[in-house]
Amino acid sequence: MKKIKILIPVYNDWQSVFKLLENIDRGLDSWSPDVAHISVLIVNDSSTEERPINNFTFNSLKSIQVINMKENKGHARCNAAGLKYINENSDFDLVIPMDADGEDRPEELGPLLCKGFEYPTKVITANRVKRSEGFIFKFCYLSHKYLTLVFTGQTIKYGNYTCLPKSIVNEMVNDSATWSSFSGSLAKIAKDRESIASVRGSRYFGPSKMSFVNLLKHSLSIIAVFKTTSLIRSVLFLIAYLFIVIGNMSIITLMPVAAVVIMMISVVILSRRENMVEFNNSLENIHTIDQIK
Repeated sequence: MKKIKILIPVYNDWQSVFKLLENIDRGLDSWSPDVAHISVLIVNDSSTEERPINNFTFNSLKSIQVINMKENKGHARCNAAGLKYINENSDFDLVIPMDADGEDRPEELGPLLCKGFEYPTKVITANRVKRSEGFIFKFCYLSHKYLTLVFTGQTIKYGNYTCLPKSIVNEMVNDSATWSSFSGSLAKIAKDRESIASVRGSRYFGPSKMSFVNLLKHSLSIIAVFKTTSLIRSVLFLIAYLFIVIGNMSIITLMPVAAVVIMMISVVILSRRENMVEFNNSLENIHTIDQIK
């Protein structure tokens, strides 16, 4: 029987978390308990809102644990701390990280797990084929994908919503890049991956918290994982571009040069934040564990 851990980081959005858990539980009704033992680990990123009392009776989920961070560390660091906690304290075969807001659709858990059972040693990614956001955000997200491709050579069509075998989880918790970029670290570690088609769902409650600034930071964090490659590509771009515009230099023609230089500096700064000591000590920030069921 496969033992599955679902990892859900959360900051204040408890209403969405419990709706997600209810939808997961109902969606797993068709799964035989002899096939999979499925439990949940919630990483509470030092929420300022008190967790409400939950009166829902879970039938399919075996247990739900909450670990509470002393300090707000952000989404990527919560995922890293959760993976490390699971790796060191749980008996598991597969881990599935999910966002708490409903954008990672629980309807896709079945296909994700089936693919994971079919390829038990491979990472299964939920590759986005359709998104629910508006035109402006879709354009910015497409720009982020091309920016990542140009400066790293990596085509990353997935986020946190993946199915990770134990061997990959072990590698990720020992890779400092996981502390700053989940998808970047995964792209570096697991080059042989399988995938399912995934539709980005709508948030259960409230507007998306992914702003343009956060999306840019997300993109730069991925690029920082491949710092050497991105710096080489940036230098080659600058040489080629300056050779083209050398006879027609102006403030306007030099703007792309300034943008690339700023990006290179940002990448170096972000890569220095990938501190292994900080990553290995991340669990010192977890101070309580409680059991919902």
